[in-house]
Amino acid sequence: MKMEPVSGIQPAVLKWARLTLGLAVCEVAAKLKRKETEIEEWESGTSTPTYPQLEKLAYEIYKRPLAVFFLPAPPQETTPAKEFRTLPDADIQHLLPDTHLHIRRAHSFQLALTELFDGQNPAAQPIWKHVRLLSDTAIINQAESIRHTLGISLRDQIKWRDEGVALKQWRIAIENAGIFVFKDSFKQKAISGFCLSDDSFPIIYLNNSTTKTRQVFSLMHELSHLLLSINGISKFDKSYINDLSQREKAIEQFCNAISAEILIPISDFNEQTKNLDHVECLDESIFADLARRYGVSREAILRRFYDQGRVGQECYEEKSEHWKGQQKRGGSGNYYATQNTYLSERFAKEVVTRYYRRQFSVEQASDLLGIKPKNFPGLEQRIMQGGAA
Repeated sequence: MKMEPVSGIQPAVLKWARLTLGLAVCEVAAKLKRKETEIEEWESGTSTPTYPQLEKLAYEIYKRPLAVFFLPAPPQETTPAKEFRTLPDADIQHLLPDTHLHIRRAHSFQLALTELFDGQNPAAQPIWKHVRLLSDTAIINQAESIRHTLGISLRDQIKWRDEGVALKQWRIAIENAGIFVFKDSFKQKAISGFCLSDDSFPIIYLNNSTTKTRQVFSLMHELSHLLLSINGISKFDKSYINDLSQREKAIEQFCNAISAEILIPISDFNEQTKNLDHVECLDESIFADLARRYGVSREAILRRFYDQGRVGQECYEEKSEHWKGQQKRGGSGNYYATQNTYLSERFAKEVVTRYYRRQFSVEQASDLLGIKPKNFPGLEQRIMQGGAA
């Protein structure tokens, strides 16, 4: 009978599924509209859920296949605490279930990429095989090496008309260099993005609900992590760096410095600002003009001044907070445009190409793209037109 307890469920797997999403017993109980003691009894093995309850747990709450709950023991998975050392333990413990799901999905993308491309990265010259960052080597030289490998000169950069174009061009260059860039809108707004290192299919995953200028910086920050062969997860507010160990703190500061130098080369910045005195009193239009030149945020420009000692900490924090409230977030009102933006362009086009060759059914292609089959025709058109930002 449907309403009878299901036999064969492993209590340890039920608990594992909850913990891997960072959910408390009370949260699961609230979602199921059951008592906390009932959830605890399931996880201790003194009772078991009914089939409808198990289905809701699997598909709606834990986002796991139903079959996993009948395994003899919890599957082996790398936890964020072991996978990401560039975020303080307290922050790792407070990752929202939505963030856990994004990390899980990124791992799924890596597996799919391995199958799609038969284990061989399609890039002619994967950037991580040619550029290896070293913390004891001059940042300016290493940033220039990254620029050269990506094929983007400062002259190219300053021709881009806005931050949307900047994000698109940097993303295309990084994908052409063998790194797959995915995006999504995070419920945990404080997270700016993360990356997963891999010998063949490294991934950058950005929070699309942040501004495009923030996404540009996050893109470079996570690229720096990958070129150090380190998984990384980053927050919008850089103050988290102060709570890291000395080793991880040095890594985050190094990645920030490399990112800033790639996006705002110090030699050009000094030339553009050599006649600017009393920076704290400058009109905001000057910060805006410099931000447009490099396709970055005003805060990134202010940070350059701050690092040079031309702006005090109080002014930096005050202006940054003020500008933060004025920023427009990413996103689009068109479903297909949004979904296309979320996907790595090279990944999405390969899926659609395999569908055209009848190597995938519409159901298989839709599953890889993370959509329902009924939405495949609309997204397929967007993907083949290109233009994701």
